[in-house]
Amino acid sequence: MRLGAAPHQTLLDRPARLRGMALLALLLSVLFILGWMIWRNLERLDTIHAYVGYSHRIQNAGLDLQQALMDQIASGRPLKAERLREIAKKIRDLAGEEAHLSPDTPEHLRQVNDALSRAGGLAPLPEETELFQALRAMNQILNSETDQRETVLEGINRNTLGELELATATLAGILLLAWVFLRRRILAPLHDLRRLLLNLADEDYSPIETEGLDPLLLPVFNSYNVMVKNLGELEETKRRYAESLEAEVRSATRALLEQQRSLARAEKLAAVGELAASLAHELRNPLAGIQMSCANLRSEIGDPDQAERLDLIGEELKRMTRLLNELLAQGRQVPTPPSEFQLAPLVRELLALTRYQLPPQIALDYDIPDDLACFLPESNLRQALLNLVLNAAQALDGASGHIRLSARIEDGTLSIEVYDDGPGFGDQILTLGIRPFGTGRASGTGLGLAMVQRFARELGGQLRLANHLPHGACVSLTLPAGKPS
Repeated sequence: MRLGAAPHQTLLDRPARLRGMALLALLLSVLFILGWMIWRNLERLDTIHAYVGYSHRIQNAGLDLQQALMDQIASGRPLKAERLREIAKKIRDLAGEEAHLSPDTPEHLRQVNDALSRAGGLAPLPEETELFQALRAMNQILNSETDQRETVLEGINRNTLGELELATATLAGILLLAWVFLRRRILAPLHDLRRLLLNLADEDYSPIETEGLDPLLLPVFNSYNVMVKNLGELEETKRRYAESLEAEVRSATRALLEQQRSLARAEKLAAVGELAASLAHELRNPLAGIQMSCANLRSEIGDPDQAERLDLIGEELKRMTRLLNELLAQGRQVPTPPSEFQLAPLVRELLALTRYQLPPQIALDYDIPDDLACFLPESNLRQALLNLVLNAAQALDGASGHIRLSARIEDGTLSIEVYDDGPGFGDQILTLGIRPFGTGRASGTGLGLAMVQRFARELGGQLRLANHLPHGACVSLTLPAGKPS
């Protein structure tokens, strides 16, 4: 056992090595069969090449002899001894080689050589001459060699076909055994593993039994069991995290709604304070006139009793003026300083938080360039947009609908438009304009649009209301977006 190797790992290495050696033996067997067939065919080709070459040389010698005979007949003179010796030398060389197929070929070649030796210098005979006898003998030799070569070729062809059939059957058997082994021991378990992996898409994290599995695939299925166990734990962790996140979102939503209700109450009180401040401002002037009139009347009256009464009235008027001044001082607000920021991220975060306050059937989206920058009080703008979105959602009254924000900058002016496909604004608000506590809904406060309008006016902008066809409302908020020069 290797140092540090697990026992089950060592047990699994043995069948893996045995199968690897078996596969290597099969490959070597195939290579041996193919090599043996190639070597046998090359050896046969060499033999056939030698036989064919020997036959061609016999044929060439016979052609030389035939040509010599034709020359002798045509000229009527005996052949030269030198030419006959040249032909006889070729015949002797052929007789001395072992490339013949017929066992009678060497003896026939010697007979041809003897006939050529006797024909040297002799005159042609009227019938059969020695040359004719030699030519007939060469033809017999050539025919005999051709017959023998055909016989040898037929035998080689039969042997080659038999060896080819044997090799094909052997290879087919090897491939069949390999396919059966691969299908039953490799492909079938892998197909089962593929089906199990597909079950993971259905969140089926059940482990599988590993008894009876092939030892070579056992690590794969053990790894699968470990994986599905870890996935199950991760899924449970994710579920618990999602539940806790959902609880946190619900808690944050409740807190946000509570803050929204508190803000609505604060806005209502602020509107009341604004109304009180405006009344106090308007009451100070007549009170100052009354106070001056009382002072003048006091200087003109000589009756002490009447003068005392006028002094009491003057003191009360001073107290009322002091109370009105304190009320105005309390109504003053310190404006929020502007800052430069990107509008798209602000709207994106605002809609993400607002999503939890609205019914799921209400869709929210926006169309704002990512590079749109403005120089405004960021928190006040956020609150104004929140009021517009919530006002549009309340106009839908729980029905399915769509709320969309869009913004653009032209000539240093930021234009923000909030669309909804609700019933639209009533004729009263479109005719009379936005007023605190003026609302067309039974559950509305009438302060949302009033506060947005006040915010716009404080910055030198304006708020416009309109309806669009076939139904729905559009609120346009225009503000100066650039830094003052």
